[in-house]
Amino acid sequence: MGPGDGAPTGRDDVHRSVEPPPDRPVGPREHPAGLDHPLGAPAPLPRRPLYGVLALALGAVAAVSSAFVGVGPAAVDQLVLGQAIDARSGPLTAIAVAVTEVGSTATMGVLAALVTLVLLVRSRPYDALFVAVTAVGASLVFSGLKRLLDRARPPLDDQLVGAANESLPSGHATMAVAVIGSLVVLAWVGQSAATRVAMVVGAALWVGAVGLTRVYLGVHWFSDVLAGWLVGGAWLALCAMVWATASARRRATADG
Repeated sequence: MGPGDGAPTGRDDVHRSVEPPPDRPVGPREHPAGLDHPLGAPAPLPRRPLYGVLALALGAVAAVSSAFVGVGPAAVDQLVLGQAIDARSGPLTAIAVAVTEVGSTATMGVLAALVTLVLLVRSRPYDALFVAVTAVGASLVFSGLKRLLDRARPPLDDQLVGAANESLPSGHATMAVAVIGSLVVLAWVGQSAATRVAMVVGAALWVGAVGLTRVYLGVHWFSDVLAGWLVGGAWLALCAMVWATASARRRATADG
C-alpha cells in the first residue's frame, strides 16, 4: 500500500490535536496551588531539647525543694555564709556591691527591654518576643516562688546591703541566667566554635559572679542562689526550645 492509501502515519499522530482536560473544582483533598504534596501536621517539638528542658526543670524543682526543706545544698548554707563573712574586705566588698547592682533584677529587666526595642526596630519581632517573654516570665516565676515559699533571708547582722523580699530563689541569679542566656541564644547562629565557647564562658562567669555576690553580701543563702540558677536555666531552656522550633517552622513554611 502506498502512502496515499489511507494508512496511518507518524505525522498524523503528531498533528492530531490534544483535547485539554475539563475544568473541575479543586476539592478539599487537592493540593493547594504551588504545592506538590499535601500539607502535613506541624512538626512535634524535638525530643533532645525537650529532654534537656525536662532535666533542667527537675533539677530546679529539686533545688527549690531541698532549699526549702533544708537538705542537700542547704545543709552547708551556714558554713558557706560563714566563709563568705570571713573573706570580706573593703576592696572585695566594693567589687561585690558593684557586680550585684549591675546584675540586679531591675538592671536585667532594663537590658531585656532595650534589646527587645532594638530587635523591633530591626524588624525582628519574633526574636524580640523571645527576649521579652524570657525576661518577664523569669521575673514572674521567681516572684511567685518567693511569695509561695516565704523563706527568710540570712540574719540582718550579716547583711551588707538591703534586701526586703523573701529569699528563695535568688531573683538576681534567676534573671541573670534568663536574660544573659537569651542574648547568647540570639547570638549563637553563625558564630564560630571559638566565639561560642567565649560567649558561654563569659556568660557563665558573669552569672556565677552575680549569684555569689548575693552570698558574700549576706542577703541570700547559697541554696537560694543555686535554686535561682536552675530556675532561670529551666525557664530559658523552655523559651529557647519553643522559639527555635517556631523559627524552624516559619522557615519551612517560607521555603515551601
